[in-house]
Amino acid sequence: MDFRLTDEQTALRESVRDFAREVVAPVIAEHYEKHTFPYEVIRQMGKMGLFGLPFAEEHGGMGGDYFALCLALEELARVDSSVAITLEAAVSLGAMPIYRFGSDEQKATWLPKLLSGEALAGFGLTEPGTGSDAAGTQTRAVLEGDQWVINGSKAFITNSGTDITTLVTVTAVTGTNPDGSKELSTIIVPTGTPGFTVAPGYSKVGWTASDTHELTFDNCRVPAANLLGERGRGFAQFLRILDEGRIAIAALAVGLAQGCVDESIKYAKEREAFGRPIGANQAIQFKIADMELKAHTARLAYYDAAARMLAGEPFKRQAAIAKLHASTIAVDNAREATQIHGGYGFMNEYPVARFWRDSKILEIGEGTSEVQRMIIARDLGL
Repeated sequence: MDFRLTDEQTALRESVRDFAREVVAPVIAEHYEKHTFPYEVIRQMGKMGLFGLPFAEEHGGMGGDYFALCLALEELARVDSSVAITLEAAVSLGAMPIYRFGSDEQKATWLPKLLSGEALAGFGLTEPGTGSDAAGTQTRAVLEGDQWVINGSKAFITNSGTDITTLVTVTAVTGTNPDGSKELSTIIVPTGTPGFTVAPGYSKVGWTASDTHELTFDNCRVPAANLLGERGRGFAQFLRILDEGRIAIAALAVGLAQGCVDESIKYAKEREAFGRPIGANQAIQFKIADMELKAHTARLAYYDAAARMLAGEPFKRQAAIAKLHASTIAVDNAREATQIHGGYGFMNEYPVARFWRDSKILEIGEGTSEVQRMIIARDLGL
């Protein structure tokens, strides 16, 4: 495999890199301190076409592919992860289920604004009592006449409560399969539907400029036509979505890890101790060299997973490997970057403090590290 980027891919990477440095970097620290959502940044990302990167032009997309999205996510996360996760969740969790499984009418209704960045969508999978055990879903939807009546709750749902959120796709138990297992389906619930309540945003350790809420459904009624895809195929649908999403999260994690390298190099050249820059000390040089090694190898892992996915080959194991490795080294690099910065690394005015707080969730969201190991082992036949 040749992992060298094409001229078009290089141009995209450089464009997003410049945007992250010139537009995101100057404002994001204030958003983190105030726990506010960066609407002005999101609007500009929409104008750049980032929300439509992996979608066909006929639906309002940019005609690119999933790897293009990953390149954009990596560059955004080199500067900030809140903005990066907003894009990742908007595309892979928000718009992608409708693009993959929606009817022509659903696509025509929802995709144009989602792909332009004018609107956001959430993916209601996780529940307060069922994190990694998605098959343990308790939310229920009963078909009454021409309406689904939904009752239950969801937790940690990204992009679910912004001023521009337009819908949440919800996984729910809609019956019982012949073998006695739960029949899971996915249903579109528009924002503002009676019985659909968005709780106040969480107080989070990191990603404080992204939008995350708990959702409740109390006799929430939506049209039967809001069923997304085939009834009873919800479990298969979200497994596909999560497999793809793990590649995107790996790209985001690589971006954070590389951002730690960037900031550490900069600081090591500027900070002097005992009469010379600390970067002249081999102990610091080796730390940064190891950080670069980790970011580089994690990047190759997500490149490989994305290449297999786009080639139509099996990629579940490679996506799990990429997500597991990239999230692990992101935490490692954030810790080392903070150490290199010393006391300043504990101050929020330095980006590495933000990176440190943001890194841990990468080992948890969209499948914990333990779940990734389970996936890898099972794919190996164990």
